[in-house]
Order: sequence, then structure tokens, then C-alpha cells
Amino acid sequence: MKKNLMFLALAAVGLASCNGGFKKGENGLLYNKYTDKSGPKINEGDFVMVNLVVKNDADSVLFSSYEDGHPQPLLVPKPQYHGDLFDGIKLLAEGDSATIKLSADSIFKKSPKPPTFKGKYVIYDVKIEKLIPKGKMTDQVFQSTVTTYMTGLNTASKNAEPAKITKYIADNKLNVTKTDSGLYYVITQKGNGPVIMPGDTAVVNYSGTTLNGKMFDSNVKADAIKGKLPNVAQRSFAPIRFPVGRKAVIAGWDQGLLLLNKGAKATFVIPSSLAYGERGNGPIGSYTPLAFTVELVDIVHPKLTAPKPTVALPPVKSVPLKK
Repeated sequence: MKKNLMFLALAAVGLASCNGGFKKGENGLLYNKYTDKSGPKINEGDFVMVNLVVKNDADSVLFSSYEDGHPQPLLVPKPQYHGDLFDGIKLLAEGDSATIKLSADSIFKKSPKPPTFKGKYVIYDVKIEKLIPKGKMTDQVFQSTVTTYMTGLNTASKNAEPAKITKYIADNKLNVTKTDSGLYYVITQKGNGPVIMPGDTAVVNYSGTTLNGKMFDSNVKADAIKGKLPNVAQRSFAPIRFPVGRKAVIAGWDQGLLLLNKGAKATFVIPSSLAYGERGNGPIGSYTPLAFTVELVDIVHPKLTAPKPTVALPPVKSVPLKK
């Protein structure tokens, strides 16, 4: 569902201009422009950074870039049909904000409507945070300009990490310990027996949030409901299993779980260098620190009689958490 909503968000961004209520545009497009800044309007091929909230008729939020903590980058494509949001976005300038209502039938004309979507319209609240016009720049110069801008944003995010982590720890009154690698942890419930060892299989319950409190994943049903994760009814809430110390999960997990024994619960505050780094992962942006509550439900030791490989295996790269 998340991917479908993101597709909707990026495949339909734009509005027409007006003041004082909705007006009708091409093909049934309804729009209301709230902020009208001076400056060049957006054209096909331009680069924009867009903050976007997608809702249905009942004002249920389907997607919000504000919850993700960063606007969405977009190269403005050719409209897919008359009166879509890409037609509308060409009426906006940097700093403009607006709302548009599009017929759900028009949006889902060539693809099935998500089963959980209800309503006649898809409603978009849009703010153009940044515009880089393509103009007469060559493709190479334009790409370099956009890359320089994005690099600056990433650098700013990276530099802001320490302050974000410090504030989160203080706001949540966490009595954390910091490891040499930069992982912050606090054991909230002691377990029993020896700590888990590299090569053991961890059986884990967990919930993950960004430091603004937005939950992005959980295998604990109560947390998933409270965090308003999508498709709760279709989710499996069984503990996940993976070998510890084998780079099957992000480094912050590999390091943090080695501090726990069976039955222990802990909170990890993980800097991006031990999570998803510069690339990010889906809704998790570049240089985004994360917080996890984890419970080490069980430890499964490898069978001593298991045959050893006769050929050296290549190292496995770090991958996102498996679901």
C-alpha cells in the first residue's frame, strides 16, 4: 500500500491558481491555491522538492511527506492526461501551496483501485519547497546543479543528526549508554542466561520509529495499530528470526542485540551510520537516525552437527530488516 500511495503522490502533483474556494479545471480537476509567490512557474523537466499530503474524502491521511520528515524530490514529467496534477503543477512557483481534488475514477482508470481506498476524490495538499528550472541548461549542467543541491541537503541532515539524537534522548528521558561505534541503548527489562552470540539466531519482536515519533514498521500488533501502520489486518505479527552478527540486518541491530540475553527488552537509538546512511530506505530519508524498541524473545543456537561449507562464501552486504 505504501508503494501505491507513493506512486500516487509522485504521479499526481499539481494545482491551478485561484483564491477563495475550489474552481474547476480540465477533466474535472478541482483546485484551490492558497499561496501565490512571485517567480518563475514550473515547467515540464524542472526539478522540484514537494511537501505533500494525500487524503480521501473523509480527510483520512493516506500519505504525508511531513510525517516522513522530508519533502519529495521530483523531476516534472509530461502530464499523463489532460487535467492531471502535472498540468496543475505548471501553475505553481517556488513557495506556492494549494489543494487539489482529482476524481478517483480518473486516477485509477488504468490501474485497479487499492482495496482499502474509499471515496470519490483523491485530495492533495501541496507545497513547492524548491524549484530548479531546467531552462536552457544542458542535461549535464542541470543534473550537476540538482546533484549539488541534494548533496547540500544531505550534508545539512548529516550535521543535524547529533542534535536530533541528543534532543530525542532528553525528551524521552532515556538513561542510555553509548558504545564506541555511536549506538545508544538502554536495557528496559533484564533477561535470563548468557547473552546472544554471533551466529546464534535471534527471535525478535520490535517497533521502529524516526526520531519525530513516526512509526515505520512493527511486528507488535498493538504498536502497529497505535502507530497507524497500513494494512494491519494483512500483517503477520510473529517474531522475526535472523542470525546475529552476519549482516542480515542493519549494523545497529547486529551490535545492539549482542548486548542482550533471552527475554531482555531494550531501546536502541541508532545513528544513520549504523542504519541506512546516505541512501536511506523507502520512507526513511538520507542521514536519518532511528529508534527501536526490541524484545529478544528467544535465542536459537546453531546445531553443532551441521555440515561446514567446503567453499568460502562471499561476504553478505547489509540489507534492510527482513519482514
